[in-house]
Amino acid sequence: MSKKINIFGASGHGKVVIEIIEALGKEVVSVFDDNESIKQLLDYPVVSLKTSTTTKSIPIVFAIGDNNIRKALVESHEFPISTPLIHPSAIVSPHAVLKNGTVVMPGAIINSQAEVGHHCIINSGAVVEHDCILDGYVHISPNAALAGDVKVGEGTQIGIGAQVIQGITIGKWCTIGAGAVIIKDVPDGVTVVGNPGRVV
Repeated sequence: MSKKINIFGASGHGKVVIEIIEALGKEVVSVFDDNESIKQLLDYPVVSLKTSTTTKSIPIVFAIGDNNIRKALVESHEFPISTPLIHPSAIVSPHAVLKNGTVVMPGAIINSQAEVGHHCIINSGAVVEHDCILDGYVHISPNAALAGDVKVGEGTQIGIGAQVIQGITIGKWCTIGAGAVIIKDVPDGVTVVGNPGRVV
């Protein structure tokens, strides 16, 4: 496991990722962003990949909250991907599986035999219960909760404070609105809001 990590994304999300890396005793080598007007993030200078001399052998984490943009960036760069970054205050079962590029924020909980795909975000205080399966590029927002055996397709965003009952399947590239309560399966590519959740 590398002690040195690069970050792509000089935003608020990037700040939290920096603090996770520091809390884990690892070293932030470079912070990259395509927005050349951003010069610094916390204590770190922000540089362009075009002008950087950082070796591309150092693993990178893509600290981008938007799932579509995060996927596009991952697919356009050749850096090795960081192993999962898990804040020390998060609770992650030793029987859970987390794939590379995923970030687990402070206070999150991931329980037994959950599987979390590549480049996911499990945000502050989120709960992913036992036997859940999350495909790549999923974002579980702060204080959202997935009950046991929930499946979430690639690129889906579960909004802040949303709740999903056990055994539900949510399709790819969906948006589950803030505070929504999901009590039935959700097809691909839709937005769901309300209690109970309804497609809009």
